[in-house]
Amino acid sequence: MTTSVHRAVTDDSPGAYRRLSFWLDDLIEQGLDDLSPRDALTANARFDVALIGGGLTALWTAYELSRADPSLSIAVLERDIAGFGASGRNGGWCSALFPKSAGALERRYGFDAAVAMRRAMVDTVDEVGRVTALEAIDCDFERGGTLVFARNEVQRRAAKADVAEAHRFGVDLLEYRDQRAVAAASGATALDGGSPAAVFDPACARVHPAKLVRGLARVVEARGVSVFERTEVLDWSAGQVRFRSLDGSDAHGTIAAKRVIVATEGYGPSLPRVRRRILPLYSLMIATEPLSDTVWEEIGIEHGQTFSDYRHLLIYGQRTADNRFAFGGRGANYHWGSAVDPAFERIDRVFEHLHAALRDLFPAVGGARVTHRWGGPLGVARDWCATASYNPKTGVGFAGGYVGDGLSTTNLAGRTMTDLVLGIDSELTRLPWANHRSPLWEPEPLRYLGANLGILGMTLADPEELLTRKPSVIARATARLTGH
Repeated sequence: MTTSVHRAVTDDSPGAYRRLSFWLDDLIEQGLDDLSPRDALTANARFDVALIGGGLTALWTAYELSRADPSLSIAVLERDIAGFGASGRNGGWCSALFPKSAGALERRYGFDAAVAMRRAMVDTVDEVGRVTALEAIDCDFERGGTLVFARNEVQRRAAKADVAEAHRFGVDLLEYRDQRAVAAASGATALDGGSPAAVFDPACARVHPAKLVRGLARVVEARGVSVFERTEVLDWSAGQVRFRSLDGSDAHGTIAAKRVIVATEGYGPSLPRVRRRILPLYSLMIATEPLSDTVWEEIGIEHGQTFSDYRHLLIYGQRTADNRFAFGGRGANYHWGSAVDPAFERIDRVFEHLHAALRDLFPAVGGARVTHRWGGPLGVARDWCATASYNPKTGVGFAGGYVGDGLSTTNLAGRTMTDLVLGIDSELTRLPWANHRSPLWEPEPLRYLGANLGILGMTLADPEELLTRKPSVIARATARLTGH
């Protein structure tokens, strides 16, 4: 069977990494980071904790562990550079979103557990802001909330239901804004004439993700954590990690580690011990040139705000600190064998769909030029439930499956994993996602057929609702198919 292939960047010059996203390119443009790789690990070593992956999950875990127990020796092992994956390419939403809904958590774990999970996610937004301020990580963090537009009657009913559901749990302070209120403040369009309604969620901040992840890497290094880049993990088992250096030396070695934490997210299936545990699903993005303040006044998105709408084929966006749109969405296919390849990050039809969707939602965008196009894989667990889990008997932990909601959830993962590793019984370790084990994805060809039928279903669900003016039957059927 074909297995996932993750090709490292063979050209490790700054120019190679800046092309991965607008965010990484912007670091070089602003003179904040030249993206040069840190030294690779080239010889056998011993650490108390080895973290596989150089994204936000690993770095937040390293940060929290180093604070909780400064005596620990900690290594972060990254095949490319810190922030190479989703942590340096995402939409920049530091939100309280969790891939498993509160209602679904309630059905499995009970009402109190669902409330605790929602409270933890809302608190995490403020925690990220607190730590970035404390550690002087200037990542354009601004807590402006998010607007989710409801653009036809089916979507407006769904929006009202979401607000009612949130009020039932009593944590999320969602606010329904009717069409008159939205028309007065926004240039967003409806699909059935007039103006859309919207749900406003205050628990979200706009963030520059590359500034966050690269800044956090520098902070953990200053705390004594060893960050090795251009170091490919080949495999791991209880107590050890096998690696090879990609710095040209092709050195092979082994790390002896009491604890091994796997934090590879969408790139995990390239490792034999992850395989069917995570499905890599591609999400693509575009960024426009900066727009004038006059245009932004017409659009109605303020600094610090993020936005989406109630379509089934997900979109997401933000107003960047320098007045661009950073806008993304789903629609790219899943690839056989959970393959991960740079060729999958640039799909012209998806980029064209995103540009058209942005102009349709906000006509004031007009002919604004798209300056950047990029993408990458995010990680999806079979039951759409992220986890932070740790086995004290083997010393092996795993965190991920964020389904695109990871910018904030990684921080919660780092704090939860720290308590799990140190054997601390806390409110965090009692959350329903702690030590959650999702079922494995089906073998091929079932995985290929199911994942792509799910994507096709979401693509067809929106025009179905416009035609029937009823909630999509296709969406309901494909949700059952994927286990979402």
